[in-house]
This record gives sequence, C-alpha cells and structure tokens, in this order.
Amino acid sequence: MEEHTPRHPDTVRNSAARDRLAGDTTQAKGRAKESWGALTGNERLEAEGRSDQIAGGARTRKGQWKQRIKSWIDRL
Repeated sequence: MEEHTPRHPDTVRNSAARDRLAGDTTQAKGRAKESWGALTGNERLEAEGRSDQIAGGARTRKGQWKQRIKSWIDRL
C-alpha cells in the first residue's frame, strides 16, 4: 500500500494544534506591532497590535477547547 504523506512537511493536521499555533503566532505579531507602534509614536499601529493580541488569544483558546472536546469524546 502507498503511504500517505502530507503535501508540505510543516502541515499541521490536527485542527486544534493548528488553531493554537495560529493564535500564538498572531499574539506574537500583535506584541511586536504594539511595541513598534509605541516606539515610533504610531497610535494606530499600537491599537492594531492590541487587537491582534486579543484575536490571537481567542484563537488559542478555541484550539484548547477543541482539544479538550476531542479528548472527552475519545474517552467515550
């Protein structure tokens, strides 16, 4: 039988892990934007960074809940 390989080696197949990773990345991007905005005096960029951090946190929590639900279902 032919073994299935992902299209890209960095592909995360678990949707919960993918959400957590995307959320963490968005949060980090938001922290960088907020810091750069504060450093340069750009209030819009600062606000955008805070917004990215909130969105990233929400996506991370979504991934955590997906994992909890999956674990609960697997125990049934």
